Amino acid sequence: MERDPRQAEPARVQAAAPEAQDPLRLCIFATVALLGWILGPIALVGFATLGFVGYWRARRAGLLKSRCVLGDTRVVLVYLAILVVVGAVGIGTGALGWLR
Repeated sequence: MERDPRQAEPARVQAAAPEAQDPLRLCIFATVALLGWILGPIALVGFATLGFVGYWRARRAGLLKSRCVLGDTRVVLVYLAILVVVGAVGIGTGALGWLR
């Protein structure tokens, strides 16, 4: 007896294998750390600015609480703004060191 190819295959019962967790975030963290090490305060200003803009837009769209440890998006925005300033000071002091 020949099967109709349009019919679906009968369901096969398999033991559910546990999903392996992809440690992608750890790879991302390592890459960000590498860029921070190589570029120093320039990377800090860049990443903090990206974060600030992202949280600013999210807050304007209605996000009040973040999954970030700091929680409130206003606190996160202040934190990121401080990082931008600290990075800019680092760039400025580094540039002053080169001028001497």
